[in-house]
Amino acid sequence: MSEFPQLYLIRHGETAWSITGQHTSHTDLALTGRGEDEVRRLAPTLSRVAFSRVLTSPLLRARRTCELALPAGHSAVETALKEWDYGDYEGRRTLDIRRERADWTVWRDGCPNGESAAAVTSRADALIAKLRTLTGNIALFSHGQFGTALAMRWIGLQVIHGEHFPLLPASFSILGRKPGDSDIGTLSLWNFTPADS
Repeated sequence: MSEFPQLYLIRHGETAWSITGQHTSHTDLALTGRGEDEVRRLAPTLSRVAFSRVLTSPLLRARRTCELALPAGHSAVETALKEWDYGDYEGRRTLDIRRERADWTVWRDGCPNGESAAAVTSRADALIAKLRTLTGNIALFSHGQFGTALAMRWIGLQVIHGEHFPLLPASFSILGRKPGDSDIGTLSLWNFTPADS
């Protein structure tokens, strides 16, 4: 195992709302049948990795993704991995929100009665501080926008840059460290799906 952790960031599989583009935080949706199939295709690749820890968001779609992608794994719930809290925008699409707020972006503006970009940044930074005390390969089962925010903070960028790095359903990314300079976080792999192999 390396001295510093290598993070395997796995986004949950497809849900009914990921198809329609609706913002989903605390609404506890199940995976679609296609979503479950997509996640099962991750299992052969992920099963070849020796994970020192497997952590999952408490939400059903992430927990089910974990069960299907690492069926023999033992996981622990990490509440910090839950999705961005969309507050009043829960269940709404960006297109519809922009009819009221033309230049709105979650990455800059956050959500009324939900989380701000600053709150998500603080949550991601606290989780990263915790993860940096660990070693080995760590699987993180999370969500599209919080997962991206976590990756941005891992490499030292502001959360707003996440709008350029969407995470695909049922994909995994690897967050590592620059060889020879462990203070610099890297995106070693982004949005890998079995179709890429």
